[in-house]
Amino acid sequence: MKKLLSLLLALTLLGAAAAQAQKAKTHGQPPPARWPAAKATTWYSTQAWLTGANFIPSTAINQLEMWQAATFDPQTIDKELGWAEGIGFNTMRVFLHSLAWKQDPAGFKKRVSDYLAIADKHHIQTIFVFFDDCWNKDPQPGLQPTPKPGIHNSGWMQDPGDPASRDSATFMQLRPYVTDVLTSFAHDKRVLLWDLYNEPGNGNKGLASLPLLRNVFAWAAAVRPDQPLSAGLWNWEFEALNAFQALHSDVITYHDYDEAPAHQRVIDLLATHGRPLLCTEYMARPRNSRFTTILPLLKSHRVAAISWGLVAGKTNTKYAWDTPLADGSEPAEWFHEVFRPDGTPYRRDETDFIRKMTGN
Repeated sequence: MKKLLSLLLALTLLGAAAAQAQKAKTHGQPPPARWPAAKATTWYSTQAWLTGANFIPSTAINQLEMWQAATFDPQTIDKELGWAEGIGFNTMRVFLHSLAWKQDPAGFKKRVSDYLAIADKHHIQTIFVFFDDCWNKDPQPGLQPTPKPGIHNSGWMQDPGDPASRDSATFMQLRPYVTDVLTSFAHDKRVLLWDLYNEPGNGNKGLASLPLLRNVFAWAAAVRPDQPLSAGLWNWEFEALNAFQALHSDVITYHDYDEAPAHQRVIDLLATHGRPLLCTEYMARPRNSRFTTILPLLKSHRVAAISWGLVAGKTNTKYAWDTPLADGSEPAEWFHEVFRPDGTPYRRDETDFIRKMTGN
């Protein structure tokens, strides 16, 4: 109930802000860079039902290990995206990292292009994520840490980190990165959407992330790529962040790891924005957010369904957020992930169900 009330309050604030924006528009203000709702709806109508996962190859512990030249692993990417294609997934959400670009902008963009070529071969579109407030706050280029046994995302890195994400003096160093990547792929049909900031305010940052959030939307609006822009709603108590994200996103993206009845209420409330809805994170088995319960719900509303995790690997996200197993033993039930490292399903009944839902 507390969550629902928080969400209702947030949406009330969004409605008031939307009214103010419309009022300003009628007084000669320039139109916002945001897509009109009709354009967003038309764009979404051209897409197949979007289903897939948040993807990092099993050989990478974090975004830097995925994208740095020494550890970029196209063979594993190809193999694992093939498994995704085999169950009908058509969309992957993939995190970038500014430090990998800073090391070698041209090489970084070449690897991004190589990734996109592999994904396209498997009929998979990509949602790219720029900034991220989750997990370890001090990213460093070069050799990345080894996984800590039994700990969820023990080596995942924030971008740009903390205190960098709170320090406006660092922002001008980040703008060239965002501008370069967006400009380079602004017309690339293999890119589905740009997710500008993952879970702003996480890592105990709260409103301290709002300045960077504002800046990345402004930088992206200045480029205005062909693809839509968004930043996912995730914490319903962050009213100011939620208002900014929802009112500046071309399409509404969100995260929800709750069971189906609570997830249904979120869909009902977010649908009031009159824009396409994409759930870019869900599926945590012990929380009863499961393929068998959530996929039918999302399909019935034509909400995009992007689960967390594809192949169990160095991220250790088969372990739950808050219940580490220090001995690295097998959890009683996997938290995330669909496949084991050899490509066999964690649960055959799940992959059979996904195939049925995707028509594959």
